[in-house]
Amino acid sequence: MDATAVRPHAETLRTLPGDDVRQIMWRFADRLDLQMLVQSARAVARGPVARLVANGARSTHEWTEQKALLLKEFDAAGITGAPLEPADGGYIEGPKNLALALIAFELAWVDAGAATGSLAGCLALAPIHERGTAEQRQRYTRLCAPPEPGEDRKPWRGAFCLTEPLPYVGVETSLLGGRVRVVEWEAGKEPFLEVDKRGRFITNMGFANFVTAAVDSDDPRIKGTCMVVLEETDPGTFDRGTPTRKLVHQLSSTCDPVFRMRVPADRIIGGYTVKDGIIIPRYSHGEIIEAVFRRTRVTVGLMTSAKLLSAVEPVIRYQRDRFRGSSAVSAGSPRYELGLQQKPDALHRLLDVWATGEASASLGFTAARLFDELEPVEKEKDRILAGQGIHGGSAAFKALRKVQKDALEYLELRRKPVGRRESQRFEKLENDPLVKYLLLDSLASVYCPACKLWNTGHGANMMREAVSLMGGYGITEDCPGFLGYKWMDAQLEATYEGPEAVQRRQLSVTMINEVFLAQFRGWVAEMREIAATRPGTGACSLATAMQMWLWTVQHLQVAKDADGAALYQTNRQGVTFALADALCWLLSARSFILDVMELEQAGPQNPVVAEGLAGTVQFLSDLCHVQTARSAGEAGRICAELVYGYNRHPAWDEEGYKGCYHMDELMALESIIPGLASMATDVIESDGSHPAKAGPCAKCEGLEPFIRLRTKLDGCLTGSQLAKDRAAEALTKVMIPAALDYPA
Repeated sequence: MDATAVRPHAETLRTLPGDDVRQIMWRFADRLDLQMLVQSARAVARGPVARLVANGARSTHEWTEQKALLLKEFDAAGITGAPLEPADGGYIEGPKNLALALIAFELAWVDAGAATGSLAGCLALAPIHERGTAEQRQRYTRLCAPPEPGEDRKPWRGAFCLTEPLPYVGVETSLLGGRVRVVEWEAGKEPFLEVDKRGRFITNMGFANFVTAAVDSDDPRIKGTCMVVLEETDPGTFDRGTPTRKLVHQLSSTCDPVFRMRVPADRIIGGYTVKDGIIIPRYSHGEIIEAVFRRTRVTVGLMTSAKLLSAVEPVIRYQRDRFRGSSAVSAGSPRYELGLQQKPDALHRLLDVWATGEASASLGFTAARLFDELEPVEKEKDRILAGQGIHGGSAAFKALRKVQKDALEYLELRRKPVGRRESQRFEKLENDPLVKYLLLDSLASVYCPACKLWNTGHGANMMREAVSLMGGYGITEDCPGFLGYKWMDAQLEATYEGPEAVQRRQLSVTMINEVFLAQFRGWVAEMREIAATRPGTGACSLATAMQMWLWTVQHLQVAKDADGAALYQTNRQGVTFALADALCWLLSARSFILDVMELEQAGPQNPVVAEGLAGTVQFLSDLCHVQTARSAGEAGRICAELVYGYNRHPAWDEEGYKGCYHMDELMALESIIPGLASMATDVIESDGSHPAKAGPCAKCEGLEPFIRLRTKLDGCLTGSQLAKDRAAEALTKVMIPAALDYPA
């Protein structure tokens, strides 16, 4: 028997994965500050937030006194201060992307509106943090910091105002309705600006003290677009607007504000210069939101992951209790103990929800850690380029293009065995900050939109599945775990910070970056190596699917359709967007596998995790196998549609006949090659008649490598359903708490 064959294991999952398991999988087991932050955020989520939802606070669009109390809870728990630097009232040293991701995850476990309200304050500060002047950063971060013990002041709250009014809100963020013009400019003094801005769906507007607003020039003395800070006490109109009549996220304040205000020009975020009497903002609004959204999209993606994983326990409880209480069902009987879990359909569908939740969480937290790693490297890159007189824009792009060949050389050297590398060259490249920046940035530019697209898009679909597993109970107000609310909330998260088309558009550009593709090729070998020792994870099928995706990308970049038009181009979104979707499936499955491998390797060092580790790893490995099979299948389907779908099918005409046998020819050949006639599929009779179908079978010249990969991929799915059956069996035995740890 094959030594690598997957065999059943006696050890299985005992309890639902707890904090110690998650800390290892998501790589913060060595961060006490983050562990304490998680506990603080959880206490708020499963205490005050859950009570608000249970008491019907979601039934109104208004920002009520009860909802406003959450702001104080956020302050007291350290949630408000988490994004700030210690010098400005924060308490976490270094990058904070993982910290904010964990906060969003914990709050969204109970209610996404509460999570959104928390994150909106971070979003308002983000333009100032990322691109503001030193004076702007100091002023607003300190104003927003929670008061110190004994300090008598209220912290400021902010709102981020980008979107435009109806009817086409959020469709095209490069077209701004907000306008800015010069109203006063005395010689030698600071100019004063008038900002005219209307917003739509602006979170935190019910109580915001300041707004970071995107505007376009309405004056020849101001160049281009920018973002400005508006304070509620500035002269003019600061109208918070009417509450948005939304069906979701009711624990956050959302309004349609109107601003017409007079502010000094030093409110332009990032500052400005004056040339020939024209104010030139240092950053356009597009440059600012690019820096902001590439980080904050990750936290939104994780909000949907939290919903999926939070649904597991309520669904298990519902399935097991489904028939209890009936006089016809006696205690101790299989029907009483297992309920709906006697049948595999209920178990398999729940496993699909669980696997999606695990994979999306792994993808999201991988992206958050990646941005934490990138942030200091990006600052060092900016410092180096500034020393060369380069300050962003096309000049920086050109400078980094010259470094790209060094990054590719480094990746090539890294793939070689240590003894075969040119060690001095390798070390030089490895320690080059610009090379490191290109490597990390190429990944971050893919992971951010991929996380947002897949987690919220596919995640919302799977939340519908989770709700359906609760039967009619799932769409009631008292559904355990608030699953009906979470399903509705997920629909909004799919549009936050750019709808799905925006994420796919970004991926269509970033995923063909040669530095990213070079790293992706290395991941194929990585999955093969994992498959050699852990075949039960499905890493082998994932490696084949990744290889197929690479082949498809390369093929489509040079291939043409039946009319001779190029396939991979900006406006060919039927091609580029579909490939982006396929990539997301692969990245999420890879992230999940790597997290399970980390748990298996580091788990024995934690005494809490070590007990029962084998069963936990076995279950999660089976769940990996389930998810990789689905991911490989989806990627394979998409690739096959693209590779074959743009070729025109042959028709029954003279041109189509060229590849067919004629009956008289076939009979003549049969005497030479016996049996040939039985293998011929498309035969033209002597009277010109032919088989009743659309046309002769399509030929596949030049696609033989793809055909081999496709066939191999199907074979690689071997064992995936056995893994699903094992995981289903484990579900019937896993212990769950007697009740949810937050109110229904």
